Amino acid sequence: MKVVLSSDHRGAAAIRGLAERLRQEGHDAEVMGDCELATVDYPERAFDVAQAVASGKADKGVLICGTGIGMSIAANKVKGARAAVCHDELTAQLSRSHNDANIVCLSADLLGQRLIEKIAEIFIKTPFEGGRHARRVRKIGAIENGLLPSSVKE
Repeated sequence: MKVVLSSDHRGAAAIRGLAERLRQEGHDAEVMGDCELATVDYPERAFDVAQAVASGKADKGVLICGTGIGMSIAANKVKGARAAVCHDELTAQLSRSHNDANIVCLSADLLGQRLIEKIAEIFIKTPFEGGRHARRVRKIGAIENGLLPSSVKE
């Protein structure tokens, strides 16, 4: 699976470790941008990853900043990106199975490296369930296109 990753300066060490782990598991993991700078503005990194995922150049994305929140807000501004902040294995699994999230946003400050790697692993391997959840994801798409979510029927 093609996974694009990036971080701000606070997540630089975590993203390097995660990228290496994903490569060891057989994924094509690409770190986008220079995450090692003294200061990195997270919206730029979030945009790069969200664009790659939304355009189909990558299957999934991983973003790491201090809390994961800023990355999520910025990434979700890109049409087609569904970025979820996850803090544990359950939120990673549900963000994929129920919400069809395509980008996971993680906290460098609140999660250790082992948990970051576990959350990313679960996020990447969990399929979308579809069914009633598909209608809800289509409603998110309607909002993204300036339509009322109620315009989406079964």
